Amino acid sequence: MRNMRVAVAQFEHGDGDKLRNLERIAHLTGRAITQGAEIVSFHEASITGYTFLRTLSAEALAQLAEPVPEGPSTRRLIEIAGDHGAVVMAGLIEQGPDGRLYNTYVTVGPEGYITHFRKLHPFIHPGVCPGDRHLVHEVRGLRAGFLICYDLNLPENVRITTLMGAEVIFAPHVTGGTPSTMPGRGFVERSLWENRHRDPDALRREFEGLKGRAWLMRWLPARAWENGVYIVFSNAIGVDADTIKPGRAMVIDPYGEVQAESDALEDDVVVTELTGEKLERAPGRRYLRARRPELYATLTAPHPGGEKPVTEPGWAVRPED
Repeated sequence: MRNMRVAVAQFEHGDGDKLRNLERIAHLTGRAITQGAEIVSFHEASITGYTFLRTLSAEALAQLAEPVPEGPSTRRLIEIAGDHGAVVMAGLIEQGPDGRLYNTYVTVGPEGYITHFRKLHPFIHPGVCPGDRHLVHEVRGLRAGFLICYDLNLPENVRITTLMGAEVIFAPHVTGGTPSTMPGRGFVERSLWENRHRDPDALRREFEGLKGRAWLMRWLPARAWENGVYIVFSNAIGVDADTIKPGRAMVIDPYGEVQAESDALEDDVVVTELTGEKLERAPGRRYLRARRPELYATLTAPHPGGEKPVTEPGWAVRPED
């Protein structure tokens, strides 16, 4: 892997407001390239908005969806990439050729469409179908893997993507500030967000605690460390339907250390350099070579009792359950 400067962004999206969201993507891409970024990564469903999707009818969801790469949002992303000479990654709801809908992450460059990845474990709306494959694609000489939000909660997905050759895993999210069975999790009061300029410390405490960063630190660095890969974590910030999201856009290095991070209480972009040297020295690379696949048949066995897989978000599980 050659050394490369990569940007990861956070911004407050507008629910269903594609034009506004694409303009924020254009603006933040411009900020990133002034710092030398070659790739700029945005959050899950950053073009469409996310949590409000669960309130839509099947018809309204279908009207929001677009084909990829032929749709207008992908074409606009290509224009943004061309204007700035950078690779741009962003999320939307895709309508596949068969009419099925997907939570999709699109990668484009000045030369045009590059690739797209469909979330493996969607749950936001019953009309959104799961993707059926992992993806690693070369992007400007970088072996880029992709996993969206809940996908990273399953260690198998990160391991498979790494074994497919990923050096960097782009991890777009919309997460934090929702209820959970874990003590300390829950909603962030909207008043804290609205008063952030007068009382930033109160909001910062929420964002840095278990409703935000502290929860991420329980597991996200481990995914990077155990596989010896970079993880580029993007997230929404601010109002997302009836929730407040904490942002914390960050890059975690192959040692599981936070290499770069935003603590801004607003739209922001952080840029950092990824190096091949860290990949080569990472302990996780040794662990990959130590694997004994002949012992791992249980990992691919069906669920006990023939149960079907269920992707269940924390906010859908009551603590008393």
